[in-house]
Amino acid sequence: MIKLLTAFLVVLLAITQYRLWWGENGLLELRQLQTQVANQEEENQFLSKRNQRLDAEVGDLKGSMDAVEERARFDLGMIGEEETFIWLIGEPPQQFQLPENQENPQ
Repeated sequence: MIKLLTAFLVVLLAITQYRLWWGENGLLELRQLQTQVANQEEENQFLSKRNQRLDAEVGDLKGSMDAVEERARFDLGMIGEEETFIWLIGEPPQQFQLPENQENPQ
């Protein structure tokens, strides 16, 4: 009788351990969800920084005609009334750009 009870308890323990580790809502699924949450938080942080940059750009465009004029010149190729347009043929000069996370030390 004790052997039968022991065998039953071992089987019951094995079933509960299986469900704990590999079953629905088990530890394996928990680890996968934690990884997904970490990836989503990283993406959200990136998008939040991008939104802050865009918000600052919108503020500049709303608050200053200089920013609008600069945007019109570089993005749309517009020129002012008293200006002359000159088109240089050939390869454009290469410009040095700092990485996005560094600021220009002046």
